[in-house]
Amino acid sequence: MTYVVTDNCIACKYTDCVEVCPVDCFYEGENMLVIHPDECIDCGVCEPECPADAIRPDTEPDMDEWVEFNRKYSEIWPVIITRKDPLPEAQERDGETGKREKYFSEAPGEGG
Repeated sequence: MTYVVTDNCIACKYTDCVEVCPVDCFYEGENMLVIHPDECIDCGVCEPECPADAIRPDTEPDMDEWVEFNRKYSEIWPVIITRKDPLPEAQERDGETGKREKYFSEAPGEGG
């Protein structure tokens, strides 16, 4: 099992999760985070830390696509281990549907 970041992180990018991760398996894009599925140790401490409820276990239905999505971007984006402020529009975008199609950026974040 692994945990993955889903589309509700897009345009929010809360980073509360990265501070509690014991193996530093979060990677930062311009407007979201992902988890490297091969580095995640399945401890689950990140899931309750996410204010946007964007972190899910891969055992939930229809998560295969998100596992591959997280794998792809974790291999090209920089690791992030320190908390940063969320994106300015985080509160208004939290829970919005269709965020991947509307807002997702493949650009890497700064990491750190």
